[in-house]
Amino acid sequence: MSDSYLIFHVEDNFENRILVRRLLQATGYQVIEAENANQALDMLNTIQPTLILLDMNMPDMDGYTLTNRIKSIPKLMNVPIVAITANVMKGDCEKALQVGCDGYIEKPIDIDKFPEQIARFIG
Repeated sequence: MSDSYLIFHVEDNFENRILVRRLLQATGYQVIEAENANQALDMLNTIQPTLILLDMNMPDMDGYTLTNRIKSIPKLMNVPIVAITANVMKGDCEKALQVGCDGYIEKPIDIDKFPEQIARFIG
């Protein structure tokens, strides 16, 4: 993988951010993180990620609302957004896709499959 790929990870849980960062950096990706939706929106004014990984359950704004907000920003409308969530009930994946997510990864993350899953979204 190349360091030219910038992955933006939005996740309120510190341990989850560390795990994802370590897995992605070990694969050669650059990683930028936000710990909540409002911080993410501020940061997205100045960065252009290759891929956005998004926790769907955050305290300030859920990932579904945040996905809609991101997709309404012209420079980001074609950036893939992947939901990373423990919401695994019937219909949760479909709901994430309906609001504009391009994919879905279940928590807990399978550390063996995760780099391959990310590579597929980057193409």
